[in-house]
Amino acid sequence: MNLTKRIELLAKLGQNLIKNLENYNSVLIKAKVKNPWFTIENQENAIKSIAQNYLNAENLNKWVELYGSNNFVLKSKKIGVICAGNIPLVGIHDLISVFISGNIALVKLSSKDEILMKFIIEKLYEIDEAIKNYIQIVPKLANFDAVIATGSNNSARYFEYYFRNVPLLLRKNRTSIAILQGNETDEELKLLANDIFDYFGLGCRNVSKVYVPKDYNLTKIFDVFAFKMELRNHHKYQNNFEYNLALYLMNQEPHLANEFFIMREDKALFSRLAVVHYEFYNTENELNEILEEEKDNIQCKVGKHENCIPFGTAQKPNLWDYADGVDTLEFLFGV
Repeated sequence: MNLTKRIELLAKLGQNLIKNLENYNSVLIKAKVKNPWFTIENQENAIKSIAQNYLNAENLNKWVELYGSNNFVLKSKKIGVICAGNIPLVGIHDLISVFISGNIALVKLSSKDEILMKFIIEKLYEIDEAIKNYIQIVPKLANFDAVIATGSNNSARYFEYYFRNVPLLLRKNRTSIAILQGNETDEELKLLANDIFDYFGLGCRNVSKVYVPKDYNLTKIFDVFAFKMELRNHHKYQNNFEYNLALYLMNQEPHLANEFFIMREDKALFSRLAVVHYEFYNTENELNEILEEEKDNIQCKVGKHENCIPFGTAQKPNLWDYADGVDTLEFLFGV
């Protein structure tokens, strides 16, 4: 199967997903029952984003053109893909990367996202049964030439040991930040709310910390973010919010809160669920020094500051926006 055919099949999958999304409700319900964090809306948003940004002929061609077609000859190396399950279809980019590179993906699904990922893979099989030779769901990894794994910092130590004898692309915990300059419009702040709360903030591309200029009025954030109030209707999210709020109150820790999220001044990048950290900065130079120290923990930066992506795009990456800044295709070409 040549590169042109592989691109054609992926693009056809994207078209089919968009065209038939309204017919997938029974599958989405099963996935939601299995994992209550996977609401119907979140699953639909993930499918639409992947279909439009990843499974798009124009983007696929633009992506492969960055490397030259000679790199995409069939090599048929067996690449283990260990999927995460924190947000719907989070492992799809690794699967696409292995397939487009001309290798065989041995996919170890996450128990948190096995229904939706399996459904998407089976949709590929329906388009062309030959894909079964290139993408295979396995209960346990065996007889592989390399591994791509995503997990927590704790699981990373296990992966590093277990896969020590093969090439390993390992991703650990990261999070994302936003930089405010004080001149943001209400519409831009609404887009920031999406960057924070899409998928309940469970993704590494979700913003967990906001850097704000000295004397910034945080009340504006609470006022603009009020349109996300429906989050409190999700019992698991609301349980986390109430637990964290109670914790801060009992410990008499300074914080700001409304009915569905908490803001807390904290230098740490990683925050609890339903909590957004903030930190004041005085000058651009001071901010740049802080970001340089934290660069290995930051997945993406949102805002109008230098090297930031626009508000509202954190959970809409392109094919060439690699997790942890590690080029997946370059890794695969070297296997």
